Amino acid sequence: MVRLRTILAENLRAYRKERELSQFKLADIIDSAPNYIAMIEAEKRFPTDTMLEKIAIALKKEPYELFAITPIQQDWKKTILSKMSTVIDNEINAVSL
Repeated sequence: MVRLRTILAENLRAYRKERELSQFKLADIIDSAPNYIAMIEAEKRFPTDTMLEKIAIALKKEPYELFAITPIQQDWKKTILSKMSTVIDNEINAVSL
């Protein structure tokens, strides 16, 4: 079972990077302490409903999207598996020659 904090941390990080925002810049936009975003992403803090709304607005997302299993995560996993498969195939072909 995936913890709610883990889902939030992964989505926050992915959406923040998608918008090309540093943790410091996002904290500045939502008017919070500079280490606040880092603590959420490290699963050490859980934001209030008001702060979740501010974060969602800053990331141009709906608040519920911060808790969804996202296509970003699924695509990332597929990309890693595809690259691993290519490397393995190349190694097998190199040994076979």
